[in-house]
Amino acid sequence: MDTPFTVKYRPKSLKEIAGNREAIQTLVNWLNTWNKSTKNRAILLYGPSGSGKTVTVEAASSDLDYDLIEMNASDERTSSLIEKIVGSAAEQATLTKGKRLILLDEVDGVDPSRDRGAVEAICSAIERTKWPIILTANNPWDSKLTPLRSKCLMVEFKRPGLREAIPYLKSICEKENLDVDDKALRFIVERNDGDMRAILNDLQTLSTGRRKLTYDDVTWIDWRDRKDNIFKVLGSIFNAKTCMWARKAVELADVDYETLFEWIYENTPLQLTDPVDRERALEALAKADLFFTRIRRSQDWSLLPYAIDLMTAGVAMSKEKSKPTWVKMKFPERIRLRGKIMREKAIQDAVARKIASKCHTSTYEAKSCFIPYVKQILNSKSNDAWKVASWLGLDEEIIKHFLRTSE
Repeated sequence: MDTPFTVKYRPKSLKEIAGNREAIQTLVNWLNTWNKSTKNRAILLYGPSGSGKTVTVEAASSDLDYDLIEMNASDERTSSLIEKIVGSAAEQATLTKGKRLILLDEVDGVDPSRDRGAVEAICSAIERTKWPIILTANNPWDSKLTPLRSKCLMVEFKRPGLREAIPYLKSICEKENLDVDDKALRFIVERNDGDMRAILNDLQTLSTGRRKLTYDDVTWIDWRDRKDNIFKVLGSIFNAKTCMWARKAVELADVDYETLFEWIYENTPLQLTDPVDRERALEALAKADLFFTRIRRSQDWSLLPYAIDLMTAGVAMSKEKSKPTWVKMKFPERIRLRGKIMREKAIQDAVARKIASKCHTSTYEAKSCFIPYVKQILNSKSNDAWKVASWLGLDEEIIKHFLRTSE
């Protein structure tokens, strides 16, 4: 089982982090000059998810030899628990007489109605602390954090741009022996708005079983919504204990039903390890596929609930003997191939229209009789090849495409 890139390439030192050099230097300077009389005894790192706030703190604690005490978003954060963990850590010395660093992750996730007194407990710990306290937040301007802002040095983190992210991703591709087009890397970074966690997840998912990744291979992540993405939906379906929960997962999907079907179909053999479970699940998917076929032919959408039930609850309830395990979700190969064929056809049609216009013939004849010769001429890379390309008005992208498909 492959280690997730987000774990495998998690920076262990500040110099390994992409972007935010100014913010990182501010944090380091604050830590190096921190003492009990420091005006800002806590620092609040804020910015969107995936901008590197938490990993920066972890790397800083390693580089500067701090013992890191962390309370993250998954922990219960009542006032009594914060006082017990953070308050004690803030006042006590370490066993080794070394330095201690206290991290409170995602403080904007504190729920005042459930975690009553939590913010006041954090403020109290900051006032009494003998050690630096670091807070992180996605939204520091939430009204419930007003008491904290006045006690903290505020430092903004931004998601890395192309200039910082591309070299970082290239170094990972080199270590993984992956040949990835610059254009493909730019697309992944831009589609994820610089969110490094999402970027690494996409890079790993799209490159699974491949040694080369082109722009054409990555454009199918265009539809993805990180908030309720397809991976969460699939996990909910494959791990559902009841029919209702399996069906309910469909509501979170930001893809159409047939695309979701392709994702389930591709990953069922990976998720259901028991042969009998797998056979039952694939039988349910085969029946769902029949319903989708009938819907396309007859436009009878009253059949849709049957297809959805079979591809969600039918698959989930087939899982009886398969042992729970983490297996990386795989991008549907049929969608990838379908997209490749559609792009190939679009380019062929565009070139056929150019040839038909120049040679006064039909696009059908241009496609069937002329294009094979044009490919051969371009592949020769002679002077005549560039003359033909110029005469037809073929741009660089089309020429590269023809050269690839001629190999």
